[in-house]
Amino acid sequence: MQILRRTLALLFAVLIGCMAEAATPVILPQPTLFTLREGTFRLTNQTQIHAPSELRNPAERFVEDVAAIVTLEAPHKASKQAEGIRLQLNKALPTEGYHMQITPREIRIEGGSAAGVYYGLQSLRQLVVQYGDSIPCCTIEDAPNFSYRGAHLDVVRHFFTVEEVKRYIDILAAHKLNRLHWHLTDDQGWRIEIKHYPELTEQASKRKETLIGHCLHSTTYDGVPYGPYYYTQEEIREVVVYAAARYVKIIPEIEMPSHAQAALHALPWLGCTEQQVEVWTHWGVSPEVMCGGKETTYEFLEQVLTEVMALFPSEYIHIGGDECPKERWEQCPHCQARIRELGLQDEGQNRTAENQLQSYLTARIERFLNAHGRRIIGWDDMLAGGITPTATVMSWQGTQGGIYAAQHGNHVVMTPMEYCYFDFYQTESREGEGLAIGGWVPFEKVYAWDPYAGLNDHERDYILGLQCNLWSEYIPNFNHLQRLLLPRLAALSEVQWATDRRDPTTIRIRMEQMRRLYELCDWSYAPYYFEGRK
Repeated sequence: MQILRRTLALLFAVLIGCMAEAATPVILPQPTLFTLREGTFRLTNQTQIHAPSELRNPAERFVEDVAAIVTLEAPHKASKQAEGIRLQLNKALPTEGYHMQITPREIRIEGGSAAGVYYGLQSLRQLVVQYGDSIPCCTIEDAPNFSYRGAHLDVVRHFFTVEEVKRYIDILAAHKLNRLHWHLTDDQGWRIEIKHYPELTEQASKRKETLIGHCLHSTTYDGVPYGPYYYTQEEIREVVVYAAARYVKIIPEIEMPSHAQAALHALPWLGCTEQQVEVWTHWGVSPEVMCGGKETTYEFLEQVLTEVMALFPSEYIHIGGDECPKERWEQCPHCQARIRELGLQDEGQNRTAENQLQSYLTARIERFLNAHGRRIIGWDDMLAGGITPTATVMSWQGTQGGIYAAQHGNHVVMTPMEYCYFDFYQTESREGEGLAIGGWVPFEKVYAWDPYAGLNDHERDYILGLQCNLWSEYIPNFNHLQRLLLPRLAALSEVQWATDRRDPTTIRIRMEQMRRLYELCDWSYAPYYFEGRK
């Protein structure tokens, strides 16, 4: 009997502890400061949101975001007397930072910008998900560690509709990310309308079939034409506006000079041999690349980028630059003539004349973009032949490329595959996950990542931020994409936003609240982390 009493007492204590934990307000990413106060604020369909005109957009987004829980009125003009939710700017706060104070009479959110107010409202949204219409009084002060908090989306290998891209943006915004890296061109398709070259969407936006199984083990194809799939310029403008309303900037990627077989199919003169090739049906690295020696290649790239810049207001334009085989260039009279003209010579290790020719191409495109008020960002493969001091490096082949770039004064976005490739498996067993490219990136590994490892204090200043990547070779539909993204994006978002204040003791409690948010929004997510599977 005594053992039974002790057991019951222990179970009761555990239950009370769990109830107390569940009742504690939680937010993800972890805020800088969270102080719980006495009392609650009652949220009803009569609650008014008071916002000046410059904050009407975040107010309207909040009304949409909580519509599944409570119906709120459209935002009102700012009023000093009325109770409710009050939004205002405070230039003394960090640009993306916010201060929120909840009392029984009002919820006041101040932000260093409209984006800061929006992020404050995202935190309030999480409290509404947790508590419904009775929000505990509290004070929150918060701001992100990194200015660049990104996620990548490959729409080439498998295509996603405008509505699906918008839904992807919704997911990013709910996790306080502010960049979408949109991968629009590759060997397997060209997905952006370029009016000067209609052949790109007429011919390169479709392939005759798609590989079945893993590219390392299969030579079987489905025999089903894929496409034509692409975004019109009007659709791209629509997505850009949608993202901007959620404080997400879209960085377009136009691959050069490699991963260009689809473009070479439509415009054979872009290649060294000028022989027409098929839009690639396989995954991996194709030997077919743009010619680095002919002037017509540069004319093409500048024309394409001119139209791209007209569609995307982003400061950065991503130019790819990864995985560029040089076999064609080594045999190409145009490339070899350009190498001689530039006086390029093999200098040992990776600094071959051909790699330096790619660096010439990169630097020339950078000058063109700089002249139009834009900056380049590219994969860390660009480092092989040398880069300009003003190029920004996206480090995917581990962190060493990013460390090297930061040591030499280049800005960096860290996206190493061992932590940030969300097309990798989520469990070691791989059971129930379907086919993926390989690797193993569980939630816990993402959450424990130290993006500053190997960097001194000075070098850390060159790390703009972090990004996860989703390559879509093995992602046939949007439901599967969401299950790869969630819940790992939540782990990354806390590394991006709150690197120095992550709290592993509360992460599981906070993730249960995020799971409730996913279900309210009808977002698919993988169950493995919640099931405790490794």
